[in-house]
Amino acid sequence: MIKQTSISRRTFLAFNYLFLTAVAVACLLPLLNVLAISFSSSAAVGAGKVQLWPVGFNLSSYSFVLNKPEFAKSFAVSLGRVAVGVPLNMLLTILIAYPLSKGSREFRFRNAYAWYFVLTMLFSGGLIPWYMTIKMTGIIDTFWAMILPGAVPVFNVILLLNFFKSLPDEIDQAAQIDGAGRWQALWRIAVPLSAPAVATLTLFCIVTHWNAWFDGLILMNRPEHYPLQSYLQTVIVNRDMSLVTAQDILKWSEVSDRTSKAAQVFVAVIPVLLVYPFLQKYFAEGIVMGSVKG
Repeated sequence: MIKQTSISRRTFLAFNYLFLTAVAVACLLPLLNVLAISFSSSAAVGAGKVQLWPVGFNLSSYSFVLNKPEFAKSFAVSLGRVAVGVPLNMLLTILIAYPLSKGSREFRFRNAYAWYFVLTMLFSGGLIPWYMTIKMTGIIDTFWAMILPGAVPVFNVILLLNFFKSLPDEIDQAAQIDGAGRWQALWRIAVPLSAPAVATLTLFCIVTHWNAWFDGLILMNRPEHYPLQSYLQTVIVNRDMSLVTAQDILKWSEVSDRTSKAAQVFVAVIPVLLVYPFLQKYFAEGIVMGSVKG
């Protein structure tokens, strides 16, 4: 039987579609403007002629950003940071969240450990104690200075903990009856059933590591150790003259500050854009299911 929709229902749906379309366009237009600026000449951008289509099309801005050995090194540092940091984040998140998702009968000191992690979200020692702690470990100006201080993302632990708690207890009990140990129950049952949450948190970790720039500036003493975002922040945004070559100065006649920043935006987001479509289908489900149960 075909259901008849009322006029008010059709009006409501039409209004929703128009509203969401307007919001999507409002979000898309600035990105198109930035993309057009990145492909335009500096003179056209300075004259305010660029809107949604490039004027004086050229690739000078991308050439300025990409054709430098320092850029290749920083890009490799960021790739290495993601390749090492994300698996470490997810491994520690899973190993912490799974036991904390159990009740006090199964994990005697569960509440004490849970509050230990929650308190780190509520109170912070500040920037100077954070830096001094890392310095005392002897990892300043090393690759691990960007990995180990944030190895345990507590917010992700809370989300995954709640997701594990939403799984029926009968599944875990059935696994124990079949002879499965805790490790087998975790990796063969809990983690596969939590694929939406794991995929969502993996995306969080990828974006966090890829977009991080402040810790690179603070913890790295040499520019060749900078991750990509720190390099772009230093060379393009602030234009640290100690890192500028004569070839760069000649390039500035073709590349303006606005065009180079626009190119920076799209170069930096390309890796995330390549990963996001594969994890997007899990995103909404992982966030909602991991946040509704305390």
